[in-house]
Amino acid sequence: MNITKEQFGKLGNNTVNAFSLENDHGVKVTFLDYGCTITKIITPNRNGEFENIVLGYDQLEGYLNNTAFFGSIVGRVAGRIGGAEFTLNGKTYSLAKNENNNHLHGGIKGFDKVIWDAKTEEKSDEVSVKFSFISPDGEEGYPGNLKMDVTYTLNNNNELKIQYEGISDETTLLNVTNHSYFNLSGDLKCDILDHELTLKSDQYLELQENLLPTGEYADVEGTPFDFRQGRSIRSGADSEHPQNKLAGGGYDHPFVLSENRNEEIVLRDSESGRQMIVETDAVGVVVYTSNQLAGDDEIYGVQPRKHLGICLETQGLPDAVHHENFPSWVLEKDKPYTSVTTFKFGIVE
Repeated sequence: MNITKEQFGKLGNNTVNAFSLENDHGVKVTFLDYGCTITKIITPNRNGEFENIVLGYDQLEGYLNNTAFFGSIVGRVAGRIGGAEFTLNGKTYSLAKNENNNHLHGGIKGFDKVIWDAKTEEKSDEVSVKFSFISPDGEEGYPGNLKMDVTYTLNNNNELKIQYEGISDETTLLNVTNHSYFNLSGDLKCDILDHELTLKSDQYLELQENLLPTGEYADVEGTPFDFRQGRSIRSGADSEHPQNKLAGGGYDHPFVLSENRNEEIVLRDSESGRQMIVETDAVGVVVYTSNQLAGDDEIYGVQPRKHLGICLETQGLPDAVHHENFPSWVLEKDKPYTSVTTFKFGIVE
């Protein structure tokens, strides 16, 4: 097991560092203290060739200008809050509007746009980096001084664990996730349309035109949203289903997980042989197939394009603060918040 640290860039007078965790099998994950951002995950294909399986940039400038949240921790609230406001304990709070009239992924300067404190730890069978940040009362409109810790741990079972911990001195909202875009082909050799996704989910949330949930749970049975036995991403991208078309040709939908911590999310690429199993205690996962991805900047030498990556954002259900029938995001004063998601990398012959 090994940990390395090196300078990645400068943000004003502050240094942005990259931390790399590597296990005894050669699996390697690199993070920035800027946004707790995962920049690379290096895993082998079935031929033993080690390649990167996430989207990102070689230079800090890419992340400073990034509007796609590549690899970042997003919060205080992941996803959209309609109208960029909410009412809590009888008081209405106005949030930063950074997507039309809505609040998206924590606002203009959310968790993804700050430098976190970092502390490393090395053990015989695992290595970790713990990132810490205090979000002050009123930041982006949210109440309470919120202390957040995000710990990335890589072990010799080829598992990457993300543990989120938070506590606030006022009742507030909290719903965080990691926003990595995965592409198991390796080094972005092709898009993710032929990746196969399996989800233990019987229901998804219908979306409105603005991509906010309608509040209705929809059954996956008989639709392109039924991933229970596995299906290709292409089947949704090519679908004429109104919800697939609304999302821009693919998925940008929250799925309600029917099981937790039991291989409830599995992504496979038959060409490379790579498999990734995701286990979480979150109530849902937002599946986003980069339907809107575009731009002139290069992603590790590849031009951004639609369907280049897939996000599996384990979290609470979007816009829950406006839907009483969704599990709540409310974090009570002085009550600890914790959530864990684990990614296990392997090979399917």
